[in-house]
Amino acid sequence: MKKNQTKAWLFLAPTVILSTLFLIWPILRAFVMSFQSGSLINLSWTGFSNYKYIFSDPEFWSSMSHTILYAVVTVPIGLAISVMLAWMIFSKVKHKSFWETTFFMPYVTSTIAIGIVFRYIFNGDYGILNFVLKFFHLPTANWLDDPSMSMITVIIFGIWTSLAFNIVILMGALRNIDPNFYTIAEMYGASSNEKFWRITMPQLVPTLAFLLTMDVISAFKVYTSIYALFNGQAGVGNSASVAVFYIYNKFQMVGTPGVAMAATVILFLLILLTTFLQRKLMKKIGEN
Repeated sequence: MKKNQTKAWLFLAPTVILSTLFLIWPILRAFVMSFQSGSLINLSWTGFSNYKYIFSDPEFWSSMSHTILYAVVTVPIGLAISVMLAWMIFSKVKHKSFWETTFFMPYVTSTIAIGIVFRYIFNGDYGILNFVLKFFHLPTANWLDDPSMSMITVIIFGIWTSLAFNIVILMGALRNIDPNFYTIAEMYGASSNEKFWRITMPQLVPTLAFLLTMDVISAFKVYTSIYALFNGQAGVGNSASVAVFYIYNKFQMVGTPGVAMAATVILFLLILLTTFLQRKLMKKIGEN
C-alpha cells in the first residue's frame, strides 16, 4: 500500500505543483496584497486601509450593486428559458442534434466577436432590435448610449449568452431520464404538464444545481460582455460598471493594486457565500 501511495503522489505531483502555482498561490498573493499599498513593485504593509477605502467608495458600492442586480436577474431568467427550450427541443422537435449544435455555437464563439455583432443589433439608429420594435409599433430605446438602459442591455445580452451552455447540459440530462417513467405515467393518464413537473423536474435537480452554481459564478465575474458591448468601456459614465471593471480600473488604470486586491477578496467572499447558500437550498429542494 505504501509503495502504491508513493507512486500515486509521484503521478499527482505535476498537477499539485501546477495547481498550487497557478490557482492557490494567486489567491494567497491577492489576499496579502489587499493589506498593502503603493505601486506593484514597491508595496508596503498598511493593514486594513484598503478595505476602509473601498467600503467608503461610492464607485465600489455602485459596481457591486450592478453585479448583484445582473446576477439576480440574469441567472434565474436564463436558467428558466434554458429549461423551457431544452424541454421543447427534447420532446417536440425533430433533428435534435442539429438544434443542439446550433444553440452550442455561441458558447464556442468569442464573446468579443458576439459582442461586436450585438453592438450593431442594439444600435439606437440602425439596429435590428429597434427596427423590429418599430415594426410592431412598440417603443424603441437608445440601448447603448442611454445610461439608464445600460444594465438592461447587459442583462439581455447576458441571458442570451447563458443559454448555449445551459441548453446543451440540460439536453444531456434529459437523455439520461429513464423513458419508462413517462410510459408508466401515460398508462395512468398523466398529462404533459404532470409528466414535466412530477418526472422531468425532479430528475433535473442535480443538473440544475450544477448549472445554478456555474451561472452564479459567471454572473459575478461578468466583464467581457460589457467590454465588447460598450467598446472597452463600462457604459456611458460607468453606468454598467461591475465588480471586475472596478478591480481592473483600480489595478491597471489608477495604479492602486492594494485597493484592487481588497475588492477582489470581497468579491471572492461574496461568490463563496452565494454559492454555498444556493447549494444548500438546492440540496433541500432535492431531498424534498
